[in-house]
Amino acid sequence: MDPNATVDIERQRRRRKRVKQIKTFIVSFITFWIIASIAAISFLTYKVISLQNQLNDLSAKMSGGSVSASNYADGDNDGLALINYASTAEENLAQAGDTLKVYLTFDDGPSENSDRILDILDDYNVKATFFVNGREDEHSLAVYKRIVDEGHTIAMHSYSHNYSELYSSLDSFTADLNRIQGLIYDTTGVECNLYRFPGGSSNKISNADMSEYITYLNDNDIRYLDWNVASGDATTQAYTSDDLVENVMKDVVKYKTSVVLMHDADNKDATVEALPKLIEQLQGIGALILPVSEDTDLIQHVSISN
Repeated sequence: MDPNATVDIERQRRRRKRVKQIKTFIVSFITFWIIASIAAISFLTYKVISLQNQLNDLSAKMSGGSVSASNYADGDNDGLALINYASTAEENLAQAGDTLKVYLTFDDGPSENSDRILDILDDYNVKATFFVNGREDEHSLAVYKRIVDEGHTIAMHSYSHNYSELYSSLDSFTADLNRIQGLIYDTTGVECNLYRFPGGSSNKISNADMSEYITYLNDNDIRYLDWNVASGDATTQAYTSDDLVENVMKDVVKYKTSVVLMHDADNKDATVEALPKLIEQLQGIGALILPVSEDTDLIQHVSISN
């Protein structure tokens, strides 16, 4: 055989071998990439489902154990603690013939929706309670004044609503408290002594010892109020206005005194839309819709005596 032909054949063999190796590598790489992608997608799907289940459990506990929804978390991620409202004090359980007292409370304002909420309350001649944060723009200051001028209760929900700052120390907490208290007084003339902890008195999100802050409020004659009925508007679940009304109505009938958690925030249009229907249904069952006052029975998740 011609030596040159032998060389050419050997070259062709080596070239085919290299091509085969390259093909094998490419196929192996693509196969690995596909398997890895499937595994990653499967893992992420599992994590999403797991998280959704956890959020559903949390939301169910928030609303008495029967609402299937995802977790808290509007824009401010209010950090709602795991509360079983079935543990509400037995003496607050409603009996046949009881007149139900319902306190509509709105956290996190002022917002772009504040005036809409106040307009609806005015239309129905209903008074509510607003747990406000600290904002000093012209519109927010006007909202503080309007809340008071129209006979609603204005209350404190911290100035910053920043968990890491607010609960970092007692000094930080008291400085924030003094700031929101001073802002309300300077704007409205009201010496406010009603507080709602971001996350509630049983807040677990901040990993803070809430007893320290509760004791401070007690020692300074500042009352704190949690809730025993949740509308669900703090969750990421896309509740309709009808859903929010249903969430409230199924629970208020359980208690003599119901403190309803809702939110006054820019993204709470469903809450605004639900409000007229909620008021009408509450009035339809003969419930008294009241603003929080000195005579209100306090609903507290955690209570520490002085």
